[in-house]
Parts: sequence; C-alpha cells; structure tokens
Amino acid sequence: MPMTMPKMLAATLLAALLATAAPAWSAETATANDTAHFLAGLPPASDSPLAALTKDAAWQQHAHYFDSIFGREDSNTLSKVRAFSRERLTDKHDTMLYMFSGPDFLYATSFFPTASTYVLSGLEPVGQVPQLTGLPHGTVDNTLHNLERSLGTLLSYSFFITKNMKTQLNEGPVYGTLPVIYVFLARTGKTIHDVTVGGLDKDGNFQADETATDDKGKKLVWHAPSAAPGVKIVFSDGNGPHQTLYYFNTNIADGSIEHSGFLAFCEKLGVADSFVKSASYLLHTGGFSKVRTLLLNRSATILQDDSGIPLAYFDPKKWRLQPFGRYVGPLSIFGNQYQPRMGELFAKGAIPLDFGIGYRFRKNESNLLLAQKIAAATSDNEELAPSLPDHESVQGPVGQPPKKGRSAAKPPHTRKNGADGDVTGSLGCRIAAIFPFCSDPTPAPRPKPSR
Repeated sequence: MPMTMPKMLAATLLAALLATAAPAWSAETATANDTAHFLAGLPPASDSPLAALTKDAAWQQHAHYFDSIFGREDSNTLSKVRAFSRERLTDKHDTMLYMFSGPDFLYATSFFPTASTYVLSGLEPVGQVPQLTGLPHGTVDNTLHNLERSLGTLLSYSFFITKNMKTQLNEGPVYGTLPVIYVFLARTGKTIHDVTVGGLDKDGNFQADETATDDKGKKLVWHAPSAAPGVKIVFSDGNGPHQTLYYFNTNIADGSIEHSGFLAFCEKLGVADSFVKSASYLLHTGGFSKVRTLLLNRSATILQDDSGIPLAYFDPKKWRLQPFGRYVGPLSIFGNQYQPRMGELFAKGAIPLDFGIGYRFRKNESNLLLAQKIAAATSDNEELAPSLPDHESVQGPVGQPPKKGRSAAKPPHTRKNGADGDVTGSLGCRIAAIFPFCSDPTPAPRPKPSR
C-alpha cells in the first residue's frame, strides 16, 4: 500500500534522527595521536578508524577553517615568535614553567621548543577525550564546533578569555583543556606517544588514575583525591627526543598552592625557563606571593609581559633585564598596576618587537621583559625578591587603590581608542569583552553544520 505523505515525512525525520544519534563509525580504538590530528583538522593515519570521518563534509569544513586560522596566526605571529626565540632565548633549560596558562601549549612550545618538561597550570578542568568512534555524529560535529569557538580567541588575541572557557570547555563528552592541548600538539607537528590522566599527592608526586574493566567490557576509572588533578602527555617533535607536558587544574593562590602538592612538584624539577602573559596582574598582589617566589627562585630565565612579576622584585645584582616592544601601561580596567620604573626601563633601551602579544596585542603596543639570572641563589630556599622601596610598593588587589601614604604614578597619556580598554565604542567593547563587560568579540567560526 502506498505510503501517505505524513508517514513519509515521519519516516524521513526518524531516519535523520537515527543517523544523528547513531555511533559515528565503529567501536575500534583510535590512538591519541590520531584523535589529536582529527580534532585539529589534520588527517589521521590511513589505517585509523577515524580516517572514514575525514570524508564527512562537517570535518572537511572544520579542517579548512583550522587551516585558515592557524595559517594566519603562524604568518602573523608564531613564525615571528619562533624567530625571537632563536635569536633572544639562546640559553634554554630542560624545564619550562607557564603559570596561569590554561591549555596554551601553542605559545609555550613556540618560545621554548626544546624543553624536556613543560608545566602548565590553570583553573580550567583537565576534561577528557573519549573514543570519538563511539560517539553520535551530531556529538562529534558539536565537538569540532566547540573547539573552533574556544580557539578563536587565542588565535585572535594571543590569550584565552577566561569567562568563555568556563562554558566552552565544559560542553559535551569531549571537554576541558585536553582536547585543546591535543589540537595544539597536532598543529605544531608533535607526535603523541602516551597520555596519562591523574593528579598530584600532597608530596608532589604524580599519580595516575586507576582503571579497570567490568564484566560487560565497560571501562571504569577511579580518580585519586587530589587538589591538583592533571594530565601527563609524552610527545616528540617528529622523530626527536621524547618530551613531557603536564597540565594541572589547580589554584595557585596563597592558601591553596601550599597544600595541593604543586609547589613540591615544581621544586623537584630542574632550573627552569618561565613564561607569564595575560595573567590579570595577579602577581602584583599579595595573594600570589608563593608562586611569585617559586618563579624567582627556580627560574634562570623569566620571559613575561607587564602582567607578570613586578619590576621591583628583580634585584639588579641578580637579574639582567632586557625590554622588548613598547610599554604603554595596563588596560584601564587594571587601574593602579602602572609601573613607573618599567616606563623608564622601556624608554631607555627597549628593542622593537615585531609581533603582538598579551592584553596589548597590537604589535606597536605590546611588551615583553626578558629577565636572565646572573647570580645563583645560595640555596633553594633563598628569597630573591628584594625589599620594596615605598614608592615602588606593589599594589594591593587588582583595581584597588594603593595603601595609604603611597601614591600610584600614572602612565603617560595615550589616546583612548584602539586597544586602550575603554568600554565605549566598538573597539573598546571588543577589548572589554575579554572581561565581563560585553559580548564575545571572537570572529565567528564557520556556521555550525546541520544534519
């Protein structure tokens, strides 16, 4: 009997629904390296169970979009960062520390490509990347779209928008920093050899989560209690030596960092190269003194923008300082964090910077300070930060006025347009959206595919 029009329509809708809800391809296991390539819009190995998905129109659009934005970022910024690294960061060390980083392995490896151990930290969850072959088509498409939204900010401004990450990195079964780190590893030509999810104990030892399989073949995971859950990824640059990346989801403020095992973990590592950018000037406050001391004591090199450790903490007898770019002061929302001595240092001998970075992401307004230690501490516990003269005292909490009796110098006058941070005007709103003032300024990714 012929099918009526309503029945035909219902059948069509049901077929579409089943196609969307059905597992993507197969239950075969894909390697972490192939998964990273797939998420990054790069083809996995030809024998990977993910290879079939690369024929899907949604993935091909995703690949084209990532080719475009990563190609633009490499041409405009990352190629120049790598050139800066080769010319200016010649004395590199095995350990690289990057506090307040979130999942930003992209800049970590661009500035310090040869570190044997990378340590990144942030408040964003580690998350997970399950086997994509067992997920519905629609879920995989949504995952690709979420990655595009998450990475658009970093590739436009050189930093993540924290308030956006709280939602974008927590949507769906593929969530957290791990898929973003996968993308950065793949897009920088790395090969992933091993991924271990776990956390630190109170003594700073990394402990892997325990896994088991039930009688139905389902994988069970037991997470050890930890104030610093994390992930350990072993990778290489092509056929180069194995390198290790740690990311920890942990609070590094005073009162928390002492009890999480994170300080103890970092103190077990060798002399480090440290990097700080777009850190909300938290190291200018009294609430992050422990991690500030860690960086000063354990680092041979500190590369940072002006949101990092205040200049007054660098003893000139122990540190050689070289400024790069132009120091025009913080965005207006950071108020009293202007440093007069920083202005003087940049005015005397700053070397031009040919790329933009940090909150002042336009290259003619960006700044970097390279601090290289010229005298080692007499012990691991020696505090390298000198006493601060009254007129250079570090401010209280960000945005708060200086303590009574101490005046805060003001930055030189600059035009209140462009990247100045005013919340009025289209570009001002664009910058202010880095913080909770207006809507997301990220250039729109490709339209979400429909099925």
